[in-house]
Amino acid sequence: MTATDRSLDLINIAAQAAADKLAHDVIAYDVSDVLSITDAFLLASAPNDRQVRAIVDEIEERLQKELGAKPVRREGDRESRWILLDYVDIVVHVQHSEERVFYALERLWKDCPELELPADAKATRGKGEEHAKLRADEAEADEAGGAW
Repeated sequence: MTATDRSLDLINIAAQAAADKLAHDVIAYDVSDVLSITDAFLLASAPNDRQVRAIVDEIEERLQKELGAKPVRREGDRESRWILLDYVDIVVHVQHSEERVFYALERLWKDCPELELPADAKATRGKGEEHAKLRADEAEADEAGGAW
């Protein structure tokens, strides 16, 4: 079994919406062969809680506007560290970068086929690592500057 056309439409619009809000490391998997409850997972991350919420809001707005789709469930709003949107056909996970590294959902689904995404979404790959390195360099510079 493979993801349906509807699932692919949902994934592509959600991925583009995430990329437009500067999500990091957007990736999607066809999980239809291993799960009976959904066709695909979309994973995205952001370096702070506020951006996680902005990405989720944009995904919800675009899927509603373009496909008339509303999530049947939204979880994780309180802390905004990991928000899950369940559209039945797809499940969207938007995680704070730290949660993304810790839970490493990619490891769980690595045997599932990766879905083709829009170019903007593909361009987000590696952004989380770039951001973490930049933050580490800034912290190092701050420490060095404080030694004077």
